[in-house]
Amino acid sequence: MNKSYITVKSPGRVNIIGEHIDYNGGYVLPGATDLFIKLTFSESQEKFSEIYSEVIDKKCKINFDNLLKREAKWENYLIGSLVSILKKRKVELKNFKCSIEGNLPIGSGISSSSSLICGFVRGLDILNNLQFDTSELLSISKEVEYDFIGLKGGIMDQFTIINSKKNNLILLNTKDNTSQYIKSELGDYKILLLNTNKKHDLSESSYNDRVKECNEALDIINNSGHKINYLTEMKVEKLVQLKNLMPENIFNRALYVIEENIRTIQSVQYLKNSDLVSLGELMYLSHEGLKNLYEVSCNELDYLVDKTITHKEILGARMMGGGFGGCTINLIHSDFIDSFVSDISNDYSKKFSLNLSPILTSLGEGLRYNL
Repeated sequence: MNKSYITVKSPGRVNIIGEHIDYNGGYVLPGATDLFIKLTFSESQEKFSEIYSEVIDKKCKINFDNLLKREAKWENYLIGSLVSILKKRKVELKNFKCSIEGNLPIGSGISSSSSLICGFVRGLDILNNLQFDTSELLSISKEVEYDFIGLKGGIMDQFTIINSKKNNLILLNTKDNTSQYIKSELGDYKILLLNTNKKHDLSESSYNDRVKECNEALDIINNSGHKINYLTEMKVEKLVQLKNLMPENIFNRALYVIEENIRTIQSVQYLKNSDLVSLGELMYLSHEGLKNLYEVSCNELDYLVDKTITHKEILGARMMGGGFGGCTINLIHSDFIDSFVSDISNDYSKKFSLNLSPILTSLGEGLRYNL
């Protein structure tokens, strides 16, 4: 079979609930977006490989003998992928040309970086007949962000991008990566993302600090006589008994994680019962926890969530993604979208001198390719 020309579509992801839980061994409820990055690969006879991103109108050349980090961050996702394949797996690759296009917004908290990595690795896999199975693709994609980029997150983004099915969410147990598809018919309601356009870079933010703080809470709990592997194994009442052993911020991080994990499990039952009102209430509680206990929100995100509360046409809203910027996710009636977006965009622009970017999306397919 001729594999000299490959097209890969790699989606972004939304997460209905279960934020910052994937590195704490709990449940998350994400799904792929219908927005995606499209990567087209072909073999090259040059002694280097060349990648052109139409999305940002940038080009880079890569020599397999020189895979050092670069100043351009998007290039490091590509170089990190090559490091994981060439150096850690000791395989040989053909030089290639790759063009990148698509409609997935960058820096919006919908995992454009993970999408790029997953699609890039799968394209190289097919082009070189490496025959990576899904678990190996997942492992490589995680390595790139964790080891090369230095973002100490969990597995949710990569797992979702690789495994999603249209009109389904995934209830993923990040403790053992077991999962089940949750059919998600939203009826007259749509998923609206509101991108704050506040620039954020999780690898340079407090994201990794939250990972450390959760580990600190775990150590305190286990040193007190408990034997757990993840915070999500702890009961709220047991945690409260240990409150005086922890700094306030460490207690708050642990409390949020435990409560958010419970909310995620509850939300699945609400979805199965088509109880979107109760699901929306959990989304608001999730945001309150992320804002007050986990402290990963920001003024822009809080403003956008607060502005939804008085509208009965919006069932739920919260910040989504790592935080400190990015977007909110809103469960909104389809008839209300245009007027709400118009009003909120004007108000937001006046308050923050930033343009708000609305992103209407639905639950799409996971990673896919055409030969």
